[in-house]
Amino acid sequence: MPEHKSCYKRMRQNEYRRKLNKSYRSYVSRTLKDFRALEDPSERKERLSHLFSVLDKAVRKGIFHSRKSARLKSRLSRNLD
Repeated sequence: MPEHKSCYKRMRQNEYRRKLNKSYRSYVSRTLKDFRALEDPSERKERLSHLFSVLDKAVRKGIFHSRKSARLKSRLSRNLD
């Protein structure tokens, strides 16, 4: 266990950020799952922009790497047709 007060604060911050990251990561995975479950092509095209913004936000937050987001977006848009 840490001996300094600042270490306890850092532990609290890390735990708080871990929970936030986990919740947003699960939100992204739920959004992906819901998108993949859609069967109507017109609805998929409408929801694609929302999914892209969710993935871009995950990159800005540091939850996903930019190349992972690009790979997912490429695969999803390729399967749109």
